[in-house]
Amino acid sequence: MPDTSPALLAATAPATESERARRLRLLRALERKVLWLSAWTIHHANHIRPNRDGLKVGGHQASCASLATIMTALYFAVLRPQDRVAVKPHASPVFHAIQYLFGQQTRERLERFRALGGAQSYPSRTKDADDVDFSTGSVGLGVAMTLFSSLVQDYVRLKKLAPERPVGRMVALVGDAELDEGNIFEALLEGWKHDVRNLWWVIDYNRQSLDSVVNDRLFGRVAEMFELVGWRVVTLKYGKTLEAAFAQPDGEHLRQWIDDCPNSLYSALVYKGGAAWREALTRDLNQYPGVRRILETHDDTRLHALMTNLAGLDLQAVLDAFEQVSDDRPTCFIAYTIKGRDLPFAGHKDNHAGLMNVEQMAQWQQQMGVPGGAEWDRFAGLAVDPHDLQAFIDAAPFHAQGTRRLTAPAVPVPAAFPMPKDRRTSTQAGFGRILDEIAASGGPLAERIVTTSPDVTVSTNLGGWVNRKGLFAHTKAEDVFRELKVVSAQRWSLDPSGQHIELGIAENNLFIQLGALGLAHELFGARLLPIGTLYDPFIARGLDALNYACYQDARFIVVATPSGITLAPEGGAHQSVSAPLIGIGQPGLLSYEPAYVDEVSAILRFGLEHLQQPDGSSLYLRLSTRPIDQPARELTPELAQAIIDGGYWLREPAPGAEIAIVAMGAVTPEALAAWDSVNRDFAGAGLLVITSADRLHRDWIKSRRNRRAATSRTAADGLSPVERLLAPLGRNARLITVLDGHPLALSWLGGVGPHRTVPLGIEGFGQSGDIPDLYRALRLDSAAIIDAVAQAVAESW
Repeated sequence: MPDTSPALLAATAPATESERARRLRLLRALERKVLWLSAWTIHHANHIRPNRDGLKVGGHQASCASLATIMTALYFAVLRPQDRVAVKPHASPVFHAIQYLFGQQTRERLERFRALGGAQSYPSRTKDADDVDFSTGSVGLGVAMTLFSSLVQDYVRLKKLAPERPVGRMVALVGDAELDEGNIFEALLEGWKHDVRNLWWVIDYNRQSLDSVVNDRLFGRVAEMFELVGWRVVTLKYGKTLEAAFAQPDGEHLRQWIDDCPNSLYSALVYKGGAAWREALTRDLNQYPGVRRILETHDDTRLHALMTNLAGLDLQAVLDAFEQVSDDRPTCFIAYTIKGRDLPFAGHKDNHAGLMNVEQMAQWQQQMGVPGGAEWDRFAGLAVDPHDLQAFIDAAPFHAQGTRRLTAPAVPVPAAFPMPKDRRTSTQAGFGRILDEIAASGGPLAERIVTTSPDVTVSTNLGGWVNRKGLFAHTKAEDVFRELKVVSAQRWSLDPSGQHIELGIAENNLFIQLGALGLAHELFGARLLPIGTLYDPFIARGLDALNYACYQDARFIVVATPSGITLAPEGGAHQSVSAPLIGIGQPGLLSYEPAYVDEVSAILRFGLEHLQQPDGSSLYLRLSTRPIDQPARELTPELAQAIIDGGYWLREPAPGAEIAIVAMGAVTPEALAAWDSVNRDFAGAGLLVITSADRLHRDWIKSRRNRRAATSRTAADGLSPVERLLAPLGRNARLITVLDGHPLALSWLGGVGPHRTVPLGIEGFGQSGDIPDLYRALRLDSAAIIDAVAQAVAESW
């Protein structure tokens, strides 16, 4: 049964007629001010603030105009502090204007909109100073983020992981053209499977995309798709004035005419104005006396206002629609609006980046009643008492608690992690074993880890963890195979206490889910430690969503396995090549590729601590299914730190050594075999194992910057870990780098010092085969490494 507790009910309208009238009057004043401030912010950025490169910075005045009514109703009347909102990217100026009225945005930042240090082009949790819930920008991702955040809210609530607080609605303001993005529909299906609730999507149906007009037939199916997955659909089509016209004699014919009007024709008539409406209606409906009377009693200005009185632009209609929803069923509001309403280019198909020129803005400013010099005044041009309006703003429920970003204490991480004792195993198997032992040990750490995977849970070695912790679901359901006593290694029981969220095969959903889980401490006051697994090559399928999650500063660990051509028989479609470069290049994500299981243990321990630090980040572990012999060694604190720092000498070089083999990940056994051979001819050669090319590279770049900025230092104090690692080598030393991935991931080591590199790796697609054959064919085997050493020596003579 849905939870219909008072905390979930929509905002209740004022009790008396006079109170309702007062609220509507004040909201209309705020709507007018929001529309003005958002348009003026964009105009100021383009025509007043100096722009040294002479380029227009955009700002989407047309998109802002269509959402001013809806966002005014939401933020000043409907939303509560526990609600979270993803704002349509191009409505960013509207959001900043509302925050300015709340006192949570400054004039200085608005004046520098889209400039360095100013309000961001699109709402950003990490770059904006005002109260952003979800960053948006890449269309469609912010929409899906609200769905997965709703799931996280229920996860936290059902497990009582945070202090009890009212349940919020996750709200997305959606552009109609965003519904072309496939990730939205992937998310819808996942939401249906997980019984998502407390979710509102408000679609700004202004009929226009970036380049053109939205296809009528395509959008006509939207309501059906939402209803198919169990959503309530509320259509806000006609405003109160048009509804009154429809109630007049022959009004049904006017309604039918608008219903049948193609999007392109309606948009063109909006742009042309009252005379064009009159001509079209006279041509098509002149035979109806009631319609003729409407035309006779409306001049062109009033006729245009009537024909553009859509519900998404009518405050009372918007409030009525929102306030009728009083349960937790996911709801889609389809709000008919006009892109650029009330602006000179309203309705024009080319208006996406349209900007009023100076003369048009001056005329519009006069119409809005804003005196010159008072453009940034919060209440200029409004026919209401400023004190009354300020009191109304201060009493807005959404603003009642100020900034709504929550905090949660860090989860203690043990000083040492489980260390599997298998003499021969893979990093993927070791990862699964470590998580299984954490689950068996219990305690705060095990309680806060939540795992998720896109239908590859078992094949990424999460099976042991899931057997102990179970699958998360709103309602309990036993494993039918287990009930019928069918032997199976996996227990797939569903329970609100479960700690694994099983997703379908959609990597976009995985990364957005990780993003939502990784923000639970700030959104819902509960610290979660999310770990997601997928196959390494398919990071590319969800790369946009991964980038989006990192941009939020969400904190999680993504374990990508199996990786590279080492996957062997699966063939080139499943063998990753460029993934190490993604790990190095992705901001907000620290990547590791361990060779041995004790490295996995050290990195996991570090990662679960690192992602909770204020200056921390998410982690990416690139693992392998290849079993290799494990070194017989103790994981000392010094070795653990070297693993975290990014690398260590598995075989120490002699001082001044001229040859060093540098290996990362699954090819380390080949590098070790090659070192055994090379060291017989070149005594003192070293074997350097890289655990994180990303960490080494970042620290090296940071160290170089610090040295340039420092005024006094000792040489040793300024060295980065990679510089200290390479310091024992001779000036003419050659580095033979090898990894199961693109060679560029390690070839940058040649820029650290005077050493030259001979890089080995994968630059093309793999194919089916076994590991020895593939390594030999693609030049990753020990013979290839030895040949590279010989080449390097020959070139140095």
